[in-house]
Amino acid sequence: MGRLEGQVAIITGGARGIGAGVCKVFCEEGATVALWDVLDGKATAEEIRATGGKIFFQKVDVTNKEEIQKAVDYIKEQHGRIDILINNAGIIRDRSFTKMSDDEWNAVINVNLNGLYHVTKAVVPQMKEAGYGRIVSASSINALLGAFGQTNYAATKAAIIGFTKSLAREVGKNGVTVNAVAPGFIKTAMTDSMPETVIKAGIQQIPVRRIGTPEDIAYAYLYLASKEAGFVNGELLNVNGGIIS
Repeated sequence: MGRLEGQVAIITGGARGIGAGVCKVFCEEGATVALWDVLDGKATAEEIRATGGKIFFQKVDVTNKEEIQKAVDYIKEQHGRIDILINNAGIIRDRSFTKMSDDEWNAVINVNLNGLYHVTKAVVPQMKEAGYGRIVSASSINALLGAFGQTNYAATKAAIIGFTKSLAREVGKNGVTVNAVAPGFIKTAMTDSMPETVIKAGIQQIPVRRIGTPEDIAYAYLYLASKEAGFVNGELLNVNGGIIS
């Protein structure tokens, strides 16, 4: 406990699922968390505050540069620093490639990749000036394996790996590390809607024989966001129960 004491973290896509799990764990470890989401994250923030967490919700669309900058300026004004950025926001618009529309392709590219670019661009200068920062972004197991109906999603998640490795080379000298996490099969609202037979079949492919939880991913983020991970830079951490390594 207390590994992030005194630090300020932005967590995008924090209203639900993996993002909400990250917010909870980071608050338990002492961070002050800015929960960003285009969805309403007030209930998540209130639930975490009720257990003693230091968290506040900012309604931010990661594709909107003006909203991003306004939110960053507020954090700097109120807290004086941004130590950690967790690029977790993302969407899916699944469809087989021949049936995929331009809108479905562009929507995923815009949120998952352009959104990551805009948010990181707004935060990096402050981290470089402070001489310290941790940037961790959400890739996916499907960036490495591919998935039927996810050419758009897998393309963005693969691009995030290249982005991570390249930016790590640029800002490492400034005390800023850049890494990524690739979750596997994780229990979320989306997986809960799947047929039980599909879930059971998926679990049979996982060597640890269980579905992952948001907390499993949150603890991976926690390590990479910690001071202890200062010599880990430009890495992709696979968190999938052993399907791939």
